[in-house]
Amino acid sequence: MPSEDPKAGELDQVAAEFLDLRPRLFAIAYRMLGSSTEAEDLVQEAWVRWQATDRSAVIDPAAFLATTTTRLAINVARSARKRREAYVGPWLPEPVDTGPGADLEARAEQGEELELAVLLLLERLSPTERAAYVLRESFDYPYGQIAAILKVSEANTRQLVSRARKRIAAGRRAPVSSAAHRRLLTAFLEAARTGDLTVLEALFASDVVNYSDGGGAVRNVSRIPVIGRTRVAKFMRAFAPRFWPDKTIESIEANGQPGALIWQEDTLVAFVTIDASKEGIYQLLWVMNPAKLARISAAHAG
Repeated sequence: MPSEDPKAGELDQVAAEFLDLRPRLFAIAYRMLGSSTEAEDLVQEAWVRWQATDRSAVIDPAAFLATTTTRLAINVARSARKRREAYVGPWLPEPVDTGPGADLEARAEQGEELELAVLLLLERLSPTERAAYVLRESFDYPYGQIAAILKVSEANTRQLVSRARKRIAAGRRAPVSSAAHRRLLTAFLEAARTGDLTVLEALFASDVVNYSDGGGAVRNVSRIPVIGRTRVAKFMRAFAPRFWPDKTIESIEANGQPGALIWQEDTLVAFVTIDASKEGIYQLLWVMNPAKLARISAAHAG
């Protein structure tokens, strides 16, 4: 009987080690980039580097791979900021399915930092601030370890996290419960389909903002945010006859919150969620760029 190939056995062990850590690496990359597609590519690059590394010199594979992933994500985030300056219309993060049956990578280490509205706020931070905040708030890394990953002092790391917390808090309102969020979203969708101006205005906070991300690939999508209770309600009423005929709605959980997929036959045309406080819905987030819908569409097709 031929002996087993020791190199093949070593590769199997290396792959098994990496696969155990992959959900966390994806979660770090996704929170850093707001794109599951870019996060997948980045985790694949981390795997390539892990294969090429002298692993006998690595004391803690989890720490090594978290460091590699974070540093790669910072570099990608820096280039992404320049690309997004040329993005057509509002840019929104790519939604990921976190409901029952969703893959472990999407559901890894859930927290409020996964919410679409919070990911949007994270875009306002520098890549280094974002990394410090994500590692501390989402994954509870010690300040010393974050400092080593970012190659800054521990004191500087604490400042980065503190500054990021303040900026995120300044853009957030006290959220409603998940049940209230679901009720408001359902009521909004019903009123939006019929163009019921009175109900829509009653659901909205006075300073509600509607963001539609079509990425320049979808016609009849507003390329600027629509702001204010009356304006957004009238926009929804005007939008209804052109958009809603022949559409079906599928309720899902995405990014840890209730959301909805809007289908036209077998084609996913939009994902929508809301951000709401006791004053009502204050953000409407529509992801309509087909490239950003591809992953979630594949998970729900059929």
